[in-house]
Amino acid sequence: MGHLFSKNGYRLKKRTRKLHHRKKKKRNCFLHGPCMLCFIVHGNSGGFDDESDHFEANGCRHNSITGISVPGVGGVGIGAAAATKLAERYATLASPEDCSKFLLSPRELAIWEGQGRSLLSAVPAKLIPPPALFRTAGVSVTVPIPVPVPGCTSDYTEMVCKRKCSEVQRCTPCKQPRCAFAAPDGGLENGGGGEAASNSETGHCHLPLCPLPSSSSSSASSSSSPADGCCGLGLHADFPHSSDSSPPCAHNYDDCQARSSEAADHLSINHLPSSILLKVLSHLTVKERCLCASLVCKYWRDLCLDFQFWKQIDLSGLQQVNDDLLVKIASRRQNVTEINISDCRAVHDHGVSSLASQCPGLQKYTAYRCKQLGDISLCALATHCPLLVKVHVGNQDKLTDAALKKLGEHCSELKDIHLGQCYGISDDGIMALARGCPKLQRLYLQENKMVTDQSVRAVAEHCPELQFVGFMGCPVTSQGVIHLTALRNLSVLDLRHISELNNETVMEVVRKCRNLSSLNLCLNWSINDRRWMDGRKHDRGRNGNWCVEIIAKEGRSLKELYLVSCKITDHALIAIGQYSSTIETVDAGWCKDITDQGATQIAQSSKSLRYLGLMRCDKVNEETVERLVVQYPHIVFSTVMQDCKRTLERAYQMGWSPNTSNTS
Repeated sequence: MGHLFSKNGYRLKKRTRKLHHRKKKKRNCFLHGPCMLCFIVHGNSGGFDDESDHFEANGCRHNSITGISVPGVGGVGIGAAAATKLAERYATLASPEDCSKFLLSPRELAIWEGQGRSLLSAVPAKLIPPPALFRTAGVSVTVPIPVPVPGCTSDYTEMVCKRKCSEVQRCTPCKQPRCAFAAPDGGLENGGGGEAASNSETGHCHLPLCPLPSSSSSSASSSSSPADGCCGLGLHADFPHSSDSSPPCAHNYDDCQARSSEAADHLSINHLPSSILLKVLSHLTVKERCLCASLVCKYWRDLCLDFQFWKQIDLSGLQQVNDDLLVKIASRRQNVTEINISDCRAVHDHGVSSLASQCPGLQKYTAYRCKQLGDISLCALATHCPLLVKVHVGNQDKLTDAALKKLGEHCSELKDIHLGQCYGISDDGIMALARGCPKLQRLYLQENKMVTDQSVRAVAEHCPELQFVGFMGCPVTSQGVIHLTALRNLSVLDLRHISELNNETVMEVVRKCRNLSSLNLCLNWSINDRRWMDGRKHDRGRNGNWCVEIIAKEGRSLKELYLVSCKITDHALIAIGQYSSTIETVDAGWCKDITDQGATQIAQSSKSLRYLGLMRCDKVNEETVERLVVQYPHIVFSTVMQDCKRTLERAYQMGWSPNTSNTS
């Protein structure tokens, strides 16, 4: 019985403590209080009788709980004297067994229950914990609320058991479930407000939810509604003489808000785990980390110096980078695996050599347009960094074959090399590189005037894993290009601006290289769409084939075909649309013989086409292109007008607007 009226009895444990060096009086309560028996047994028995007489004199009855009549034993009401006698008997019991028998007997249990209800009716409502809120679909539970009489003004704080857990619990705001929520008028939606108003007169009310905190004006306007307050108990409405007109949950909500704001003030991004901050900082560039993030605080500076940020170092375009900086990086960070110093004009061979000597694990080295660098830096890298897999040194005039021979001697793992516009390189260097790097997969040469067919033959023989090959502007011929048919893994072939390249060689390469996905034949005026039969050229013939037709038929994996400034006509575009089911990109810009017929036919017949370049095809009308854009929205048509429209559209999306004052 005691546990039914205790505040937190199910969680309480037997405990002792010392207060002000005085030993607390030991009380052997069988039910491990605080319970209603503690109020009677351990309290002053005479005090309650006096208070009961006082209540009866003022018209207050102990069992006056609205909506509940307290039953007695045998129909007779239970008085305070009977309860006092039972308490005296209970106090004389010694063993726990006797106490349990005494308390659990039907007669005594009924007496204690009635006495407990009487005490509950006399306790102020603020001392009663909020009842549990039970809701079902469309059903609200009515709970009786004690209605105090104005004449009863006695203080009952002495009846509370003075233990750790005995202080009144704070009322916390309730969460809003989906089934019901507060309406603007203070009641519940779905008709709940009317019932609450009608039942408030009888002391019964449907338990509405705690409304969301609002301004003081809204709280004052709804203070008379029984639906306000915490957990549906309108305590302020039941006390007309109370000076506190705001609901208890409003104060508690303000306290919670104040505590949460104070806690938020102490929160900082530095409270995140370092692993998360490192992940955030990893999205910044080296310049942003060094010049911005590292200056925030010492903690961020230490994070920016983390070793994982200095494995891949991108210093491209930073003119402040010089040899001293590379020496410092090399002395402090020996785990560098990738570095990019493109366009760093203040870096010289000494700095790169120091970096190479201190970073033997370097795997990727990029230095575009560093014309001040020569063989010394690349030889140092080849000697000290045998694990190199990528070397991009385009547009370095001082490089010679000596550096390539060093790479071939020491870097057998090399897979990717870019030597475009390195005019000092010749066939000797390329042949030595090909023999020493059999795992080479990407080789790009551009305008290397001393590279001939011998280099192409050596690459095709010694590097069978080549996938990307480029000889743009190199003085190679069809006799050298034909050796590329031995590369079964070849997927990208760049043969731009090859002066002596014929149609037969191109068709043979497409037939033999079955994995070819991109073929670039731009600026080759010898490539045309004339028919070929038995190795002889014919302008017309029924049994012949066009070069582009063979490319469309045999290129089973071909997706990109670039024919800018080639001598092709509408027949080439028609053949691509008719015979190819894989080609997605066709660029036929600057082909003067392309007309509306070819552009229309390829757009109609090709199922895979996604891009058609018609830049400066002067025989293609812009009206025809506009019509094709509407009919085939999945295809991007590239002309001067269409590209201008797309550029303006992107500018508008980025917030650009024309300045009317300047245009006028």
